[in-house]
Amino acid sequence: MNDALGSHWLSVHSLMVVSGLVIYGITSHARKKHRHPSAAMAWLVSLVLIPYLALPLYLLLGNRKIIRDVSAAKRLPGLGFTPDLPPPTAPAAQSTRRRFQDLAAAMGLPAPGSYQALHIHQDGEQALASLIQMLERAEQSLDICTFFLGRDPVGRHISEILIRRAQAGVRVRLLLDGVGIYLGGKPDLKPLKAAGIQVALFFPPFRVPPTGGTNLRNHRKLVIADQACLWTGGRNLAAEYFCGDPDSIRNKGRWIDLSFDLSGPLVHDAQRLFEQDWELANRGSRHPSVPVTAVSLPAVPVTSFNAGPHPAQSQPPEAQVIASGPDQADDTLYSLLISSCFSAHQRILMVTPYFVPDATLLMAMTLAARRGVRVDLLMPAHSNHRLADMARHASLRDMVLAGTQVWLCPQMIHAKAVVVDDDLALAGSANLDERSMFLNFEVMIAFFESADVNRFAQWLQHQRANAVPYQARKPGVLREFGEGLLRWLAFQL
Repeated sequence: MNDALGSHWLSVHSLMVVSGLVIYGITSHARKKHRHPSAAMAWLVSLVLIPYLALPLYLLLGNRKIIRDVSAAKRLPGLGFTPDLPPPTAPAAQSTRRRFQDLAAAMGLPAPGSYQALHIHQDGEQALASLIQMLERAEQSLDICTFFLGRDPVGRHISEILIRRAQAGVRVRLLLDGVGIYLGGKPDLKPLKAAGIQVALFFPPFRVPPTGGTNLRNHRKLVIADQACLWTGGRNLAAEYFCGDPDSIRNKGRWIDLSFDLSGPLVHDAQRLFEQDWELANRGSRHPSVPVTAVSLPAVPVTSFNAGPHPAQSQPPEAQVIASGPDQADDTLYSLLISSCFSAHQRILMVTPYFVPDATLLMAMTLAARRGVRVDLLMPAHSNHRLADMARHASLRDMVLAGTQVWLCPQMIHAKAVVVDDDLALAGSANLDERSMFLNFEVMIAFFESADVNRFAQWLQHQRANAVPYQARKPGVLREFGEGLLRWLAFQL
């Protein structure tokens, strides 16, 4: 009797294993999923050992690309369609900027656009003042995408402004991540909706999307006023990203973060990106579309970091909206970062709260340091994610061994930026970890004007002044095993 039951269980188990592996193989091949090796190995081992749990989870979480329909892509150019490419430039004459733009064009990203009135915010107070002024001055539309809206004084103040603007006739759309909304204390959205604000949640966990993308999060931060002014960077709309909230239960301290605002034609590309995310979040429950006429607003009168007039130019400065994530056919930011590391000549400056790169990106960074490029990495001594802090040490040891200068900031620093030589600065929402590179919807702005590139570099160097060098230490056997296990899981963290 027991033998019969055991044989039956083995048959059922074998059937589940085979079914899971077949489904994994068919979906990976049919949908051309270029999965990270650690993630592929984790799914395969799980499907063999625990198919009853792993197969439902794979169907729920296993997709890392969102395939958009052709008609939507045609309406919103720059996603998945390769434009007419410029003639190739001789490799010897290519600058970091030229190589970056050529690769971005080959991956179908929007061409660079001009901008004006760039303000890099010195601190949280200045960032909040700039944001509030932009919200208050909007006349026709406000489009906001953020990972979460805090249930704290900053989140409530921003909500009150949005309600007033909506009541004044401004069309307000607020896009929140379906998981991130819980991380900020789950704000009360009823007053916002009652005021006429259109609120959408991006892939909420309790409403499984048909794409199976429950593990795909929208980490982008965009505030667009009248389709003419853009406020963006790494800050979520919560107290710790601006001024802190010492009276809260969790005693939210002030974090160091990087944000900026600008105006000009470049904003149109950010607007198109918001429209794509809004459409994806509202599949099956679309909000009415209201046409909005773009209006030019006066520049926000705040003092920017190391601001100064640009030298006389025959053309306005240009930047490029770099969308990265499951809505892109390629891993755009990841590819551009690797390419930029190989094309760097003098320096690479980086700041990130979490540093868990994959082997290829880590190799590109260490090889740049080994061939004489000065590589500086700034990050917090202790971030708000303990697992990320534990997983980073193996990569940091490799960086130090290659000659990289790694700096630890005593305060939590949440900024995300990369500066390469004098003609490329990337700033926005993406961390230097595998989740941001492969799973999250992210946005970075690439700046090419040397004066503005150096302003971002000076911001990083200013933060580095209070940091201390990272001391690499040889780990024990147990610690090294634990770090390896965390790196194996890091893709999903």
